[in-house]
This record gives sequence, structure tokens and C-alpha cells, in this order.
Amino acid sequence: MPELTVAAAGARALWELAVSKGAGRRALAERARIDPSELQDPDGRIPLPKYVALMRAGKELCGDPAFALHFGEEVDFADLSVVGLIGRASENWVESFAQLNRYSRLVIEVEVEGDGADRFQLRRSGGQLWMVDARRNPNDFPELTESSFARMVCTSRRWLGETQFVRAVHFTHPEPPYRAEYDRIFQLPLVFGSDKNALLTDEAWMTHRNTLASPYALGVLSAHAETLLRSLESSKTTRGRVEGLLTPMLHTGEAGIDAVAGKLGVSRQTLFRRLKAEGVTFEKVLDELRHKLALHYLTGKHASVNETAYLVGFSDPAAFSRAFKRWTGSSPRAALAPKLDDDRAAFQTPPTTR
Repeated sequence: MPELTVAAAGARALWELAVSKGAGRRALAERARIDPSELQDPDGRIPLPKYVALMRAGKELCGDPAFALHFGEEVDFADLSVVGLIGRASENWVESFAQLNRYSRLVIEVEVEGDGADRFQLRRSGGQLWMVDARRNPNDFPELTESSFARMVCTSRRWLGETQFVRAVHFTHPEPPYRAEYDRIFQLPLVFGSDKNALLTDEAWMTHRNTLASPYALGVLSAHAETLLRSLESSKTTRGRVEGLLTPMLHTGEAGIDAVAGKLGVSRQTLFRRLKAEGVTFEKVLDELRHKLALHYLTGKHASVNETAYLVGFSDPAAFSRAFKRWTGSSPRAALAPKLDDDRAAFQTPPTTR
């Protein structure tokens, strides 16, 4: 099974909350086995086990058994991920709910009951409408239930004011010793040891219009989320993982199969077999990645030919030029030509009209 991951932005928010409550950065890093540099790119990912360890290290180092609840209460969904911003820009709460399900993996990947099923599901029972978290084995990490539900309730309270779409909250885990914090934060009827992790909802919320809706912002944010989702899905293949490891290694001259296999924790032969099962070879992945990045640097970043050659792992610009001609049928300078023409045109004096 592919490794489950969490958005670095969410892990960083958790890290900073722990530090603000007294946890030492070095102690957090040691207990969670996280290098702080892993949290710098908000669109980066860290393994789920590291996130679990970070959450529990925060609880212990802050002396706060309700740390996960406080994380949900104090950190707005929009501060964790582009998904929260999409929810805020959606036209109504039904659309926001649909977007949450589509992009929830960008926030955190979890196993869900039922292959391909949404994590959050609307279910009717006894004439009531429930929003159920269908996460598998939720009591293995109840802190995620605590932080997720506290964030949903508190974020909606901030967005809607007195209007509240949640009427009660059910948890599958037992009632904890810090029940008073649940009561303070949720201010709703609570049931522990339930058969589901779920929010009892008021159906009126389904047609409630979001006053913060912005079709333009929604379009921009959704496009970014789609890019992130494609990247996440690609990372689940061996080829995608190899490309992710190769990209920062290309300019070092160490982008070989042995180095990549070592970072993946497999033998050279195992990596060869896994790539073969996907219909590619290491050499093909490397060559096509260099081709794609070369075009990106030349036409998107407007790097020089020599700079691009270095960035994609060629020590000899002439060898890079030969490879580029094999890829495209033309020289790398030809790819720069449109940019040069645009620059010249920008400095031309427009004709005088009389």
C-alpha cells in the first residue's frame, strides 16, 4: 500500500501551536523524527506516522491532553490548506462539502471504509441527517477525530456567527478525562462510544449561501488544488516517486539509479522491476524528466542554455544541446528565440503617427 501523507502546511501549523504552548523545537524534532526543513514548503508532504508522532509529542511536551482539541479550536481550516480557502470561496455549504471530499487528501490521507468512498459522507438515519467520517480504524488515532470535528464546528461558528449547522456530535472513542474541554469547545450535546464519528446537521445549512463566496477565487484555488492532486496521485506510482527524488538531485551529478534506490530503501534490482512493471526504465524516466524540466527552465523560467544544462544534470552544454535536439528536433537557443523576440519588441520605439 502506498505511504499515507499529510500536507506540510498542516504539520507546520501543529508544530507552531506546540511551540507556542511551551514545547521545545529540538524535542519536537527528536520525538517526531521531523527535520524542520520538511515543513518549509506548504505544498510539501510528510509521512502520516510522523504527523501522528508530532501530535502526541505536542500533547506530552505541552502537558496538554486536550492538545488535539485545541489545535482544531485555534487553527482555522483556511490556515491549513488551499482546501480551506476553497471551502470559504464556495457558493454554498453543499458545494463546500463536495470540495472538501474532492480535495481532502491534500490535507491528510487516511484509509476509508469502502474502496474509493468519500471520507465524509451524508447519511440519513431516523429522519436525521448526519455527516459521517468514514475513516477506517479511527480509534487508532482519535486525536484526528478531535481536531477535525473541533475545527469544523469552530470554523463554521466563526464564519456563520450565531448560525450553527451542527446539532450534536458523536465519537467512537470513549469519554476522556478532559470531557470539560469538549463541552467548552463544542457547546453541543456529545455522545462517546458511539457507532460512528459524526455530526448531526441541520438541513437548513445545505442551502445556506456563503457570504464569502467568490467564483473568481474559487476558480484560481481549484486550479491549484487540481495541480496538487495530480502531483499527489503521481507520487503514488514508482515513477512518480523516482521523479520526485530525481528533480532536486539532477544538478548534483548524483542522479543515478543506485542513489535513488537507496533513498527509496530498496535494491537496484527491486527498483528496476517496479519501474518495468509500470512500462518504463530508469533511463527513460530520467531522460523524459530532463526533457520536461529543460523546457520549463528555458521557456518558463527563461534560464540561459548553460544554466539549464547545469540544472538538468549536464556538465557539458554541448551534450545538453545534442540531447535537446534529440528531444525536440531543434536547438535550445530556438526555444529561447520567442522570448528574445519579445524582449526586443519591448524596447522598440513605436512608429510615430502624423
